[in-house]
Amino acid sequence: MSAEPPPTPPPSAPPPTLVQPAPREPAPRRRLWWHRLILGLWYRPVDVMDEARDRGAWSAALMLCLVSGGVGVLSVHAFREQWSADRAMALQLAGIAEAGVLAASFVLGAVTHAIARTLGGTGRFAPTASLFIVLFWVAGLPRLAITAWLPTGATIVQAATWTTWGFGYVLAVLLIRGQHHLPTRKAVAAVSVQMLTALALMKVGPVR
Repeated sequence: MSAEPPPTPPPSAPPPTLVQPAPREPAPRRRLWWHRLILGLWYRPVDVMDEARDRGAWSAALMLCLVSGGVGVLSVHAFREQWSADRAMALQLAGIAEAGVLAASFVLGAVTHAIARTLGGTGRFAPTASLFIVLFWVAGLPRLAITAWLPTGATIVQAATWTTWGFGYVLAVLLIRGQHHLPTRKAVAAVSVQMLTALALMKVGPVR
């Protein structure tokens, strides 16, 4: 009985040429600095969210919470009156308000992640919660800045409220759809309760 011939070794890869260069390893992902994340959400949100996928952004979220909370506190007339009467008490009230903003923002991010997972999402907690907080305050900060200088019932404030809220809603849907690999309708459902609650809490008077 004749022995079987040895198996033929697989063909080796051709040597690199000018036409077909040698394969390269994928380049490492560069660090996504907070200023690129925050500014990029305004002019290239889809690209930024793809770049930020599966990354936590807690430092940017914390910074935006503190800035937005501070701007919101300064826009309240009662705080300015308290500042004139007793600065120590005014600072204590500002600290309590900042802590409340941080806690509420964390709850919003956590609830968004929980609902997305309930609807079949597969994303992780840290990227979902932190990026939701970032985009929530990125969209809301311009309205807070306008409110600090204009009466809350002004038409421009009402227009800014609806515009920034709508922009934030779209960003939130894109975020959940990308992070949790959900269809658009489920992503809309995952953020609807939070965004409608935020609108009810942050809405400043009826639209004229």
